[in-house]
Amino acid sequence: MACNFDQRIDRRHSDSLKWQKYGDRDILPLWVADTDFRSPECIITALKQRVEHGIFGYGSPPAELIDVVIARMAERYQWQINPEWLVFLPGVVSGLNIAVRAFTDEHQGTIAPTPIYPPFRSAAKLANRSQLNAQMRLEGERWVMDLAALAPQMTGSEKLLMLCNPHNPGGTVYRREELEEQLRFARQHDLIVCSDEIHCDLLLEPGVKHIPFASLSEDAQQRSVTLLSPSKTFNIAGLGASLAIIPDKELRRRFTAVRQGIVPGVDILAFVAATAAWKEGQPWLDQQIDYLRDTRDLLTQRVNEIGGLSLIAPEATYLAWIDASELGVASPALFFERHGLGFSPGRDFGDDAFVRFNFGSTRDLVNEALRRMENAVRTLPRTNTL
Repeated sequence: MACNFDQRIDRRHSDSLKWQKYGDRDILPLWVADTDFRSPECIITALKQRVEHGIFGYGSPPAELIDVVIARMAERYQWQINPEWLVFLPGVVSGLNIAVRAFTDEHQGTIAPTPIYPPFRSAAKLANRSQLNAQMRLEGERWVMDLAALAPQMTGSEKLLMLCNPHNPGGTVYRREELEEQLRFARQHDLIVCSDEIHCDLLLEPGVKHIPFASLSEDAQQRSVTLLSPSKTFNIAGLGASLAIIPDKELRRRFTAVRQGIVPGVDILAFVAATAAWKEGQPWLDQQIDYLRDTRDLLTQRVNEIGGLSLIAPEATYLAWIDASELGVASPALFFERHGLGFSPGRDFGDDAFVRFNFGSTRDLVNEALRRMENAVRTLPRTNTL
């Protein structure tokens, strides 16, 4: 069945965090990473059926969902996992925070890429842990992590390497040799690895494949925590269905001990949605990928035609990391907001010269955003300071 991703659904006066941010101001919300697409009918139908049951007591992970996760890892990644490895969570962000607190103490530190999804940075800050940052650099037409440059900065107190694959905000899908380099680095410095792979289903570049870090080898598996969720893929982030895959028994014990009594269990409706998404949602996902790929190509071409802006086409996600350093404005995010564009500020990710554009929306809205970007840049003199 064909899905209409061009359907524009009014979210401005709903409970949408994304659309409430600017109220009734004429600013397009292009920031937080949920899409404006209606979720697959299989999810909506499953939720309706569960609601009809009429009782909403405490729940536990359904056996069907556990079977679906195990089958998905085996079929898509040839990664054989066991049921006891699964720890269900109400969100990947909670998993990042638990990992920092479970695998480091106040005298130990973390390592993360920069720029990076803001909760990587805040997880260390909230736990009062230090963080070294591995700079993402351009290599050809891809953003890659420069781990080698970290060696002179390391003190030996670092215990946790935090990875993001596909990378947010750069959109890079790491190749096997790059993942193996990360594994060698982790082995050399005796690091536990927490790998956020929430965008693994949103691969836009033809021929590119996602490889879970933990699937590389037995060593990778035993030193890692893999964070997954159907939330970004199927636009069910508000339901909070996520999981950690932790093969090593001791790491799993430490992880679950830290979350005990603080991080709640997963909502029963979230279990229903996750099961339906991963079991029946692939036809919808295939169409969404085609739509997002076309939008990405349009966006990349148009942005790179605007003087002062540049964009490396993301290999995955629906997030575009736009370099605005040549505009000559002190805050690109603030500049564009004044012209009706609500981007995520690059400062939150570690580089204020960029903005992040969430293009998970209708083509009409993306085209309107591009028109506003073009008009905004036309207002600038050749040199300008905001």
